[in-house]
Amino acid sequence: MSAELSAAPEPMNAGAPAVSSPPGTLALQWATVRVLMMRDIVRFFRQPSRVVGALAQPVLFWFVIGSGFAGSFRVEGAQGLGYQQFFFPGVVTMVLLFSAIFATITVIEDRKEGFLQAVLAGPGSRLAVVLGKALGSSAIALLQASLFLLLAPLAGVSAATLNVPLLLSVMVLSALALTGMGMSLAWWVRSSAGYHAVMSIVMLPMWVLSGAVFPLKGADTGWPG
Repeated sequence: MSAELSAAPEPMNAGAPAVSSPPGTLALQWATVRVLMMRDIVRFFRQPSRVVGALAQPVLFWFVIGSGFAGSFRVEGAQGLGYQQFFFPGVVTMVLLFSAIFATITVIEDRKEGFLQAVLAGPGSRLAVVLGKALGSSAIALLQASLFLLLAPLAGVSAATLNVPLLLSVMVLSALALTGMGMSLAWWVRSSAGYHAVMSIVMLPMWVLSGAVFPLKGADTGWPG
């Protein structure tokens, strides 16, 4: 009897499964970034009209404008360079510019639908939210620009002459910078119409004056007097 009383009782939860510890702060931040990034990418591919427009617009733009200026375009010091070949990198820049900035319009849509407020109320920080949205928009822009780059042989651009690591680095940095610029504006603008109006005023001069449409050497950039 005394031996039975002296025996230590078994714990009540001996057979219960161990409770996993909650994820750390870094894991929560990364989960927020990953979910927001994949959400924008999946939403892009679930809109067929947006996918078709994103792929067809730069091709038509390059073909129509390139064909129109082909007969009158000359570059000093590069007599054998045609306008379609010169304009091809400009269209890649246009794809990055328009895609990265207009993809950030989802910030306004998410705010109007209440999704952004729900995410900000979660465990993820504001930095994680911004990174997730920026990476998603940048990935969409890079995908569109990369697909257009497959047409480089049609423009007379040889793949052997391309510095691929440098090209990809410039594309990634450009997409992130343009996405950040778009998000900084979309965070404060309250309507999609206002965002489109402001960004159209900003983007078109930025693209034209970048040297993507015509060479800036010898161009008269002064105001008419």
